[in-house]
Parts: sequence; structure tokens; C-alpha cells
Amino acid sequence: MSDKPEMQSSPNTELYDAKKVSRRTFISSLTFVAGATLAYWGWDALYDAAKEPTGATAGARKPLRRVLNANGELFENNVSAEQLSRTYPKAMAVKRPRVNGDVGITDKELAGWKLKVAKSVSETFEFTLDEIKKLPKTEFAFEFKCVEGWSQVSHWGGVKFSDFVRHYGLHEQAKMQYVGLRTPDEKYYVGIDMPSAMHPQTLLCYEVSGQPLSPDHGAPLRLIIPTKYGIKNLKRIGTLFFSNERPPDYWAERGYDYFSGL
Repeated sequence: MSDKPEMQSSPNTELYDAKKVSRRTFISSLTFVAGATLAYWGWDALYDAAKEPTGATAGARKPLRRVLNANGELFENNVSAEQLSRTYPKAMAVKRPRVNGDVGITDKELAGWKLKVAKSVSETFEFTLDEIKKLPKTEFAFEFKCVEGWSQVSHWGGVKFSDFVRHYGLHEQAKMQYVGLRTPDEKYYVGIDMPSAMHPQTLLCYEVSGQPLSPDHGAPLRLIIPTKYGIKNLKRIGTLFFSNERPPDYWAERGYDYFSGL
């Protein structure tokens, strides 16, 4: 037999444990209440915050726009403008790409369409689709991504925006910070930072799945820019211009990130 006395549970030990549990429960409850109060106060403050002034991104609350702009700057400063989006074999592309959004393309009348390029405030050039198609063609399949959460591998063909700029002598314009594009009826419009516009995969696109664009896909010419979400891939380009100020942007005015990069 062992000479060591058998250890007994002390009533004081049980009492100590109960107090410990109660203290933890109290702290957890207090933390939850404080967190919920802070979240409510933060949302209430954001909801009541002043909207940003009228401009290229009018619409979001000022604190939210500051966060969105900070995210955009972080992305621009840390992702190379030459970084390529992943491409896929043509066979992997869907035959009938999903159609999404019809703002600016509800007018089905395409006769007489020309791309208007504003070289300056007082100088505008016009180009027919046949003239654009004379430039070298580029085609590839990539994963088109929508801010709504869906994505789809699709195959597109057209002229590199950078080739268009070089061929038509728009070198000085390309030194500016932004490109603005809008539909013929001016109901949909986007602003693109120049490095993204001059990216080697950015297309003035006139084909999808090896066929001419349908009206729903932005015929006769649309923007395809794999480094951006779909909201920047404007359908049916009517006018194209250059600026050192942020051009108006349809979804940025509605509270979305102006940069919208991937």
C-alpha cells in the first residue's frame, strides 16, 4: 500500500472553476455587445456620411470611396501593367458566351456606325469597322469575370488597342493617364487607366467565338480587357477619348471600384 494520502477534490476548487466560467461568459458577452454596438455605430456613421462630390465617381459615401481608391492604388502600384491574364485553348471556350447587361445597346440600328476618336477637344476622327479590321488581328480565350460572381472561358478576336494607337499616330494621346469610352447613345461609359488600355491583351473586339459580334454582345465593336471585371468591358463603342482626369464611369458613379482590376 502507498503511504501517500489520496488526493481529494476541494469544494473551493469547484467554486473557483465556477467563478472562472462565469467570468469568461461575462467577458464574452461584453465583447459581443461592444462589437455589435461598434458595428451598428460604424454602419450608421457610414450611412449618414456625406456623398462624394459630383464627378467621375460620384455616388459612394466619402469614407467608402476612400477605401475603394486605396484598394485601387494598392493594386496599381503592386501589379505589373505587363502581367498577362491566363489564356486557354480555343476548344475550352464556350460556344455561346453569356450575355449580361444591355445599357447603351438597346438601339439595334447599326447602319452607318463609325468609331469616333477625339484626338483633342477640337479634332475628332472617324473609323469604319472595315478600316479597323485591316490592322493585325489578335485572338485568344480567357476567363471573363463578372462582379456578380460568375465567370466563363470565352474566345474573342479583334485589334489590340495599342496597335490601333500606334497605327493611327496617337502617341501623344497615349501619354495621358486615362482613356474614356462611351456608347453611341452615351448611356454607358467607362474610364480606363492608360497602362491597362495599352496592355497587350486589351482589344477593340469585333468577334466572339469566331463570329462577328451580335448586337447583344456589343456589335459592331466592343472593348475586351482581360485585366478588368466585365463592367469595364464596354459594349458598342461609339466614342473614344483621352484625358488626364478620370473620365466618367457608369458603375463607379454607383459606388463600385473605379479601377475594377483582377
